[in-house]
Amino acid sequence: MKFYNILSPLLIVAALVSSCKSDEDPNYETNEVKKITYYKIISYNVRFSSVPETDGANRWELRRDASIKMVAEQKPLAMGLQEACPDQIDFLDQNLTGYKHIGVGRDDGNRAGEMMAIYYDTTRLTLLNSGTFWLSDTPDKVSIGWDAACNRTCTWGHFKVNDTGFEFLYFNTHLDHVGSQARRNSIKLIVAKMAELNPNNVPVFLSGDFNSTTDDTIFEPLKASLKDAREVSAISDKNITYNGFGTVTDSPNTRKEWVIDHIFFSGVNPMAFRVLNGNYGVPFISDHYPIAFTFRAQTEK
Repeated sequence: MKFYNILSPLLIVAALVSSCKSDEDPNYETNEVKKITYYKIISYNVRFSSVPETDGANRWELRRDASIKMVAEQKPLAMGLQEACPDQIDFLDQNLTGYKHIGVGRDDGNRAGEMMAIYYDTTRLTLLNSGTFWLSDTPDKVSIGWDAACNRTCTWGHFKVNDTGFEFLYFNTHLDHVGSQARRNSIKLIVAKMAELNPNNVPVFLSGDFNSTTDDTIFEPLKASLKDAREVSAISDKNITYNGFGTVTDSPNTRKEWVIDHIFFSGVNPMAFRVLNGNYGVPFISDHYPIAFTFRAQTEK
């Protein structure tokens, strides 16, 4: 983990955040102990379960308990998944205590195909509204967009934190791995949908596997309204997010190309960004590492 050069009081607070001891920690910026609420969201490409023979020792049945352990340790307010197949959703529904999901299968608008699900903590959040749109010229129906290799979707939810009233919109997506035009147009569509669905200008989050590094010009429309959590958080790292179950080379010359999972945001105070590459009971929790963004509402100074 790389520590940036910041004022020591902020470093103390942010270090407490990164330790994941709790969602609340004392405010050391004042002379009195004051509770400040920190929130965390996670983006996680779980790797689809449909090729167990190919994945072998890394197949879903051998990794799924690690996913439960990761969530139990991190305690995210909400978590966006990519590549989740119906059996994976069923397992997570049964084992993630206190969480529910929103989202639909990309191939039929119900359960068929991968789901860009958003899991949310029902003990802390109320779901106000939600939906899914397809990344195509016909986003309101099952469809494939532009030069994409398969159907792609974006799931969104409008949430309210129960004890503070803090509201936010959370978008979760997975851009196509083949079509460059599809990736570019998908970003434009997501930006347009964010504006359409957010008339009251509440804070916004966008997470996902973008199959692109953030210096790609496709992100220009997005960067006009959202910030990159990795770049602006007081505590952050540049670790790879795609690990290929250990098949990719993590070296200074190749590292950048494997940073393809991102979290963007608006309207909150960024605290910490982390690639969750620790040990959750298996060598690799997925062929992608989850990423976590810790923040606080701007109303809490």
